[in-house]
Amino acid sequence: QVQLVESGGGLVQPGGSLRLSCVASGTIFYEMGWYRQAPGKQRELVASIVSADSTNYADSVKGRFTISRDNAKNTVYLQMNNLKPEDTAVYYCNAKYVPTGDYSFKNAWGQGTQVTVSS
Repeated sequence: QVQLVESGGGLVQPGGSLRLSCVASGTIFYEMGWYRQAPGKQRELVASIVSADSTNYADSVKGRFTISRDNAKNTVYLQMNNLKPEDTAVYYCNAKYVPTGDYSFKNAWGQGTQVTVSS
């Protein structure tokens, strides 16, 4: 069974920091990342990672967020610094994998963790 479980969300003041974690299980994952969805808006990519030298970030979070992964633990992290009110959203962990007997990537999603940035 493929499963992703996020943690680390919460309430933080503007300028503060938060660290999200996502523990994945059930298979080997090629790419992992974080998406977020604010009320009334579509889900958007925040950051993704294949390896330490292969990462991508949304322009809005570059220089503030850092994504990393521990392959031995099948865990991906998102260190969020200098948080802004516009970062408020539900953050979802995402992972891509190839099912047994298939030849294309599939997406796995976590349940989401709420991040609220407010004074």
